Amino acid sequence: MTNIAITGAAGNVGREAIGAFPDDDHDLTLFSHSETEDLDTTPLEITDREEFIDALEGQDVLIHLAANASPCASWDEVRGPNVDGLSNALEAAVENDLERVVFASSNHAVNMKNTVSAIRPESTVGSPEIVRPSDPTDPDTFYGVTKVFGEAMGSYYAKRHGFEVVNLRIGWLLTRDELRQECDERDGAGERYARAMWLSPGDCRRLLAAAATATLPESPLIAHGISDNSERFLSLAETMQALEYRPQDDAEAVLSDESDGRDGLETT
Repeated sequence: MTNIAITGAAGNVGREAIGAFPDDDHDLTLFSHSETEDLDTTPLEITDREEFIDALEGQDVLIHLAANASPCASWDEVRGPNVDGLSNALEAAVENDLERVVFASSNHAVNMKNTVSAIRPESTVGSPEIVRPSDPTDPDTFYGVTKVFGEAMGSYYAKRHGFEVVNLRIGWLLTRDELRQECDERDGAGERYARAMWLSPGDCRRLLAAAATATLPESPLIAHGISDNSERFLSLAETMQALEYRPQDDAEAVLSDESDGRDGLETT
């Protein structure tokens, strides 16, 4: 039995993380910023280091999703949860002798060169450059800058303290209906971004399970977290090999009505 702690459990990605692990193999402890009516979570203020250290007692793996996830946020809005909160997460991992930390990084850590302009981070040029996990970071927002910081801190802690770290550059988690709606409402550059960055709920669960449990070929590890999209420019080959991640969905198939015939449902 592996004890897995999940911060940000009440968020969209956090809710998929809950469904990623069988009850008989993993014991989940869920944390959120405040109490939620539909989930059994424990409130955790991630900017309080001592509170974070106490919260991770007895845990084996931390999936750290809690953050201000807005690409439009100012520096003052992201530096507390995304910088201090991440630092506290890694210190808590050290103090509790955790085996692995999965850090929710973002595509925004590497997207500047592929955006239409610096003020439109969620838009993509017509022929974007392929981005591999080993390529230099290229943040497109203050939010992206904090994710570059998080990846660097994860690398430092993995090498300095010896536990495993997976820096997971998550794309855009949407249901099929939400993907269609976003593509209907966006201009060409915005639609191009959605098609490239889509992460289906089913693939999100597969990705998080792999990041938390797969035998790693190296640590720290940078992995790209998107579905098997025909128009992607984040390279998936390295992630599929390192984590044995097997995505099953493609934005192009959904938007072309060539999916599995279960409109609005997700593959499991």
